[in-house]
Amino acid sequence: MKLSDQYLKLVEWSEEDQVYVGTCPGLFFGGVHGDDETEVYRELCQVVDETIEIIQEDGEILPPTTAGKSYSGKFVIRVGEDLHKSLVINALKTGESLNTYCVKLLRETPTPYELRRGGDK
Repeated sequence: MKLSDQYLKLVEWSEEDQVYVGTCPGLFFGGVHGDDETEVYRELCQVVDETIEIIQEDGEILPPTTAGKSYSGKFVIRVGEDLHKSLVINALKTGESLNTYCVKLLRETPTPYELRRGGDK
């Protein structure tokens, strides 16, 4: 297995740009784009290999790998004072903790991927 195989690579269609966009979250910002999904993925793999090579040549430490990771289920989101206050009030009204209330809201909201698939979770 190559080291680059340990980094998640994504190719998605961008409605806004009308091209496929390839990214490697966790390794670098930005990515590659083009009209052909397969070619974008091929180029993305090459950019990931080159990025790893440059980081190693510079004596830098590689970011943590992202492929096949189990997620902790924890993240922090900054929402601003007004939204935070509103969420706390609504959580208290339902008798739930803020965390439980927000998880429930997130679970009830379809993701962009689910919306593209017709809303089925």
